[in-house]
Amino acid sequence: MRSQNDFPEAARPELPREVLELGKQIAKLPPQAAQGIEAAYSQVIECVQRRRRLFALVQDALAELRLDIKYLMFDLDATRKERDQLKSQLDELERRDPGY
Repeated sequence: MRSQNDFPEAARPELPREVLELGKQIAKLPPQAAQGIEAAYSQVIECVQRRRRLFALVQDALAELRLDIKYLMFDLDATRKERDQLKSQLDELERRDPGY
């Protein structure tokens, strides 16, 4: 019977509980029965890790997008204030000098 050390990925805390349990169950199987399952188990671990990396990348991209939107909203607000100030200055100038 194999030990938990035969499945080093199973000792990693970032893996879901179900995957860790599967690794423990595979480790209990006789070597002949576990051969095909071990390859599938490795693929599952790679898939889980890939999804975690992708999820982290998506979270980072969303955080960056949120920050960019905040900057754009700030710029838009500043631009609108500048427009309103210039428009009021122009209106004031037209009131003082109607021929302007």
